[in-house]
Amino acid sequence: MSQSSTISETKEIVQNNLDYTLFSWSKQKGLDPIAVKYGAGVYLYDYDDKRYIDFSSGLMNVNIGHGDQRVTDAVAKQMQEVSYITPGCVTKARGELGKKLAEITPAGLNKTLFTVGGAEAIENAIKLARLYTGRHKIITRYRAFHGASYGAMTAGGDPRKLAVDAQQIPNIVHVEDPYCYRCPWGKEITSCNRECVSHVERVIEFEGPENVAAVIMEGESGSSGCIKYPPDYLQKIRAVCDKYCILLIADEVMSGFGRTGKWFGVNNYEVVPDMIAIAKGITSGYLPLGALIVSDKIASYFDDKVLWLGLTYSAHPVCCAAGLEVVNIYEEENMIENAAEMGRYIEQQVEALKLKHPSIGDFRNTGLLGCIELVKNRATKEPMAPFNAKPNDMAIMNKVAAKIKDLGMYTFVRWNYIFVAPPLCVTKEQVDEGLAIISEALLIADSYVY
Repeated sequence: MSQSSTISETKEIVQNNLDYTLFSWSKQKGLDPIAVKYGAGVYLYDYDDKRYIDFSSGLMNVNIGHGDQRVTDAVAKQMQEVSYITPGCVTKARGELGKKLAEITPAGLNKTLFTVGGAEAIENAIKLARLYTGRHKIITRYRAFHGASYGAMTAGGDPRKLAVDAQQIPNIVHVEDPYCYRCPWGKEITSCNRECVSHVERVIEFEGPENVAAVIMEGESGSSGCIKYPPDYLQKIRAVCDKYCILLIADEVMSGFGRTGKWFGVNNYEVVPDMIAIAKGITSGYLPLGALIVSDKIASYFDDKVLWLGLTYSAHPVCCAAGLEVVNIYEEENMIENAAEMGRYIEQQVEALKLKHPSIGDFRNTGLLGCIELVKNRATKEPMAPFNAKPNDMAIMNKVAAKIKDLGMYTFVRWNYIFVAPPLCVTKEQVDEGLAIISEALLIADSYVY
């Protein structure tokens, strides 16, 4: 195929998408998407054979890397047998995936309700918490994202909901985040009294503990800026929940399946929640699948009571087959151990980058879930772009993002954050390749430092 015909094909593909499809979270004019032809490992390739290193694993979900044909084979085999059955029937894949999840989750969480994605997992977690406790209020964090359906979006505090939140669901109560780099209480982590925890307990007391069904916490913060918990934060939140007989729901949609160097983010804090919501890494994005894993105590409550939850595509056999194969790949390839090792390596390398780039204000990372926060001044911590930045506030970061793309990287750039979350199969050489691209792009940001 000639170069001109390739360019023509690329143009037609892009134009068809622009003319006939809508794009998430974007103005629809002026978009310049990458036309992806195929993916392999940590790389994406466009129709002009330009290679992009995927440094955010898609949307922090392609954990095993792109193009693993073992998943293709598992999916094809399942489709040759049966592609869909109602959730009232069962398949081998459903049972085996449920059993595998019980093996890798914290002790005492052994039953799974399969959903279509992460938002549905959160929606069902909220409903189940209310059914089980007879209470109605849900405590969540402002700097968290739990999905884009109405309930999940209300539960999150992400400002993307503000344009459509006139009809948000009731009885969601938000609390401040343990954002140590920008502590809401002006404290330092080494000398504070964990005001971030006493704040949550105080809100529970104000709202009436007898009304609070659950607290939802991410296993580890993701798209809000990888805001790392103080080491004992989740343990203290667990203790507050126990004190008032409140359920703790862990949103592991992004932080699950090895992303943080452990099977689940909560494992880093040795905390056992009452429910775990998962998606993304369960199939590594190869097919849509989510799940809500619940404690044995919650599961047994419904032995003689109706579980008023259901979805047409719950436990979809093809998606379950993909999930089972992906979980096996994590184990066979030692990807979770690799995520922990590569995470430590990235942390060392970014420390070196800090010496070179005054625009790096902070780097927060757990395993392969990391975020570089850019500032104009390290002393004042003035961000390179503010929280919920408007288009005219993004001029500098748009230049940085454009440079990253031009140099052959796909990654998530949001406000003053650059995300560092490559697939779990990444090597040191590929980490070096990716950080070199970010380093070159940071020269743009450095020029705005005062």
